[in-house]
Parts: sequence; structure tokens; C-alpha cells
Amino acid sequence: MTNPSHKAKGRKLRLVGASVLVLAVAVAVSGIASRAHNKTELAHQTTDLAIPTVAVVSPRTGEGVQDMVLPGTIDAYYEASIHARVGGYLKDWRQDIGAHVKAGQLLAEIDAPELDQELVRARADYATAQANAALAALTARRWQALQGTESVSQQSIDEHSAEAEAKKAAAFAAKANLDRLQALIGFKRIVAPFAGVVTARKTDIGDLITPASGQELFSVADTHEMRIYVHVPQAMSAMLTPGMTVLVRLPQYPHRDFKAHLDTTSNAVDRASRSLLVELLAPNADGLLWPGTYGEVHFRLPADKNVLQVPSSALLFRRHGTELAVVDAHDRIHLKPVELGRDFGTIIEIRSGLSASDRVVDNPSDSIAEGDQVRVAAAKQDGRS
Repeated sequence: MTNPSHKAKGRKLRLVGASVLVLAVAVAVSGIASRAHNKTELAHQTTDLAIPTVAVVSPRTGEGVQDMVLPGTIDAYYEASIHARVGGYLKDWRQDIGAHVKAGQLLAEIDAPELDQELVRARADYATAQANAALAALTARRWQALQGTESVSQQSIDEHSAEAEAKKAAAFAAKANLDRLQALIGFKRIVAPFAGVVTARKTDIGDLITPASGQELFSVADTHEMRIYVHVPQAMSAMLTPGMTVLVRLPQYPHRDFKAHLDTTSNAVDRASRSLLVELLAPNADGLLWPGTYGEVHFRLPADKNVLQVPSSALLFRRHGTELAVVDAHDRIHLKPVELGRDFGTIIEIRSGLSASDRVVDNPSDSIAEGDQVRVAAAKQDGRS
């Protein structure tokens, strides 16, 4: 006969086992559910990350004046490369780069012993020619004095007169050669052609100077006023007026504006670049503008109130033309072909293909395509990036 205490103990063990089994099943189910939830959450996050975030701008219309920024090259008002006219050796140089010189100031001297000897010979030749001419003239006068005595023939008289003229011409030639050599002697002194600054010295004491080689010795620039050359697009050329004021900004002076005015234009459009060459003049009393400097030239031009403008960074250049990426009401990309107008540097006009209510993607990626789903970060106003 079974002991009641044993039965009670068996029931207790079965209850404990069932509880453990239920707990194990619950833990397993909970783990599976948790993993499923995490997997679903990860899938949602991956999908969200796959949608690119874009910044959009609103097109604006032109108002007041528009700043057109173009690159410019600054040159000296005058600039001369100085070459030697006589051969020899450089005896001495007096001015180095950066020196401010006056017109006619000595830059260097050339030692030309061969030229010096040629000058001595030319003086002797001229003296000889003068003596021969004087003797021939005296002889001709004596023969002419005998003309009335009929003791000499007219032929002899004419011959001596012609010889006197020939000797006189030879004296003139000798004098011209002497003057030429004296002028060349003056070129032994290398002088500044005008007041300015020495921008280059390409010779040194003892260097062989050969005029035929075309060797540049010095370069002098007149920098009291600077010429600035800018290539202006053809579309903007009609808005330029002589005397208009522009601002010039240099990389080395980022917080300073230099004023210049439009002096003249080439009155011709370059066939290759379709641009007009414009010459500006800028005062340079403080000498901060240097020849060869790059600068940004800012033209203040009237804006067209009937034309929309967007940042230049929004343009997409594709094989079939220029496009803008526009975000529709469902945050999907629509590519719009557009016709460009005037280019103001950071801002460009859109002649057709765009509406004022469009949301334009700024700095779109090259891979952006029609119908892409995007997330809009924040709208920017007035078409500025």
C-alpha cells in the first residue's frame, strides 16, 4: 500500500518540473520575440539610412543690383624688360629687386673694351676723312682758278671737283660712324626707362653680355597705377559702362576692398571664350597692388526682376544638358532641364524650366536620379546656399 507522504512528494516534484518547463518556454519565446523585434527595428533603420538627406533652396527673383564676381589679373601701368645694346662683361650693378628708381637712374654698367677701341679708330678715321676732304677741296679750287688760262682741260677740273665732293661725303660717313659708336658707348650704362620699381635682376658681375642672345638684364615696372584685365562673358558686356566703379579683392588682403574704374574694353568678343576683355585702372599709392597678382573683381550690375536665380552649386551638368534636381510634394526627385542666363559667380539666372515654388536641391550628388526618395533637411531662402 502506497504511503500518502510519498504521493504528496511526487505531486510536488511534478509541479516543480512543470513550472520549470513553463519558465523555459517563456524565456525562449521572449528571446525569439526580442530578436524578431530587433531585426525589424534594424530593417527600419537600414531603410531610413538608405534615404539620402538633401538641403533645398527656394528660387528668388533679382532685386536691386547683383554682384558679378570674375577673376582678374593685375599688371603694372608700364612694364619694361631691359636688354643690352652692346656686348661685353657686366662691370657692376647698382639696383636690386624691389628698389624704387627714377627715370634715367643707373642700374648697371657694361665693360666693353672692343667697343672702346672701335670708338678710338672711328675718331681717327673721321680725322683722316676731314683732312682728305679739306685737301681735295683746296685742290679743286686751284684747278678751277686755272680754268680761264686754258692751261688745263675742263675734264681735269671736273674730275678734281668730283673728287672733292667724294672726299666730303666720306667725311660725312666717318662722322656718322663716329656718332653711332658714341651712342653705343652710352648704352654701356643700363638706366631705368621710367620711374618705378625693379621687379627682376637676371645678371651678375662678370656675366658675358651678348645683345644677339636677347638676354633680359632687368625688369622695371611703373606701379603708381595698376591695370587690371578681366574677361567678361558676352551676356554681361552690354551692362558695362566706361568709368563705372568696381571692387577688387586679393587673397592676401581678405578684409580689404580696392577700388578701380573701367577704363576701356577691347570692343571685340573673343571667339574661343565668347568673352570681352576689359581693362580697369586702380590707384596704387600705397604699393599694395603688385604686378602679376590674381584678384576677384566685383561688378555691381542691375538685376533682372523677371528672372529666377539659384546658387550655381545647384546645377547638374548631364550629357543631354543642364538640369536642376527638384523635390516634389512626396519628397521624390524630379529632374528639370533648364536654360541658363547670366552667371554672377555664386548665383546664376534660370531663363526657363523652373518655377518660383520649386524646392531646388543644393549641392546634389552626381548619382541623384529621377524618382529618388529623399529626406529634406531644411529649406534655405532667397536662393542662397
